[in-house]
Amino acid sequence: MGRTGRTIGRVAGNLISIVISLIVIIPLVVLFLNSFKTSAEANRMTLSLPTKWVFENYATVIEQGKLVSSFFNGLLYAAGSVIIVVGLVAAAAFVISRNQKGVNRFLYYFIISGIAMPINNVALMKVMQAFHLVNTRIGIILLYAAINIPLSLFLAYGFVATIPREIDEAAVIDGCKPWQLFLKVIAPLLKPIVSTLFVLDFMAVWNDFTMPLYYLNNSRKWPMTLAVYNFFGAFQNSWNLVAADIMLTLVPVLLVFILGQKYIVGGVSAGSVKG
Repeated sequence: MGRTGRTIGRVAGNLISIVISLIVIIPLVVLFLNSFKTSAEANRMTLSLPTKWVFENYATVIEQGKLVSSFFNGLLYAAGSVIIVVGLVAAAAFVISRNQKGVNRFLYYFIISGIAMPINNVALMKVMQAFHLVNTRIGIILLYAAINIPLSLFLAYGFVATIPREIDEAAVIDGCKPWQLFLKVIAPLLKPIVSTLFVLDFMAVWNDFTMPLYYLNNSRKWPMTLAVYNFFGAFQNSWNLVAADIMLTLVPVLLVFILGQKYIVGGVSAGSVKG
């Protein structure tokens, strides 16, 4: 009975996984197929193969949707903010984890409280205006970095806490200075959490819609999300072009996710071997 129960549990689990996978994959397949159809054929939004593969849809989207400039804008915002977040969070998590007394512990709980606090856009707008950061690329990068630091610090702190302190002590005995200890000893061990934070934060910034809408008034500085929104307003009756536009927006996120998973798994495996 026990073996039968485990078999039923595995089958049920596999069926649930298949259903969830189909729920996620089928819309992507529909978008992909319809992005190569004519306008009339795409309006039916079916899973059927295109009668004629219209590759020109992507050229039209890139040309009329201003996707080249919006792509580089989105890449700049996502990569710039993620680099800031990962660099600050990795160092802060190590310092706070190794010295939890006094102001460090207060700063940790103060920063991670931002996870639960809602964003007050009125006050935030006043701060951005005071520092002349509204409608600037550096302003939106710093804004995204500030938004993603609380959760990133929480995750990085938990990971750093699992690294044995004996490694620090051995490095200090061998003559490592504090900055050498972090850069040469601890930083290589942070590859799994750094990869995780890079994927999560990059996807969060790339897919965000509200912050650029509020704080970027110039369409030349819009990222991909706003470009897609603007494109949909102009071509809402051409679902083939809308589907192609969305597919182009999804490609960077999928690439980052796949590459990130590779580095995460590789880092965990390397850490297990070293352990």
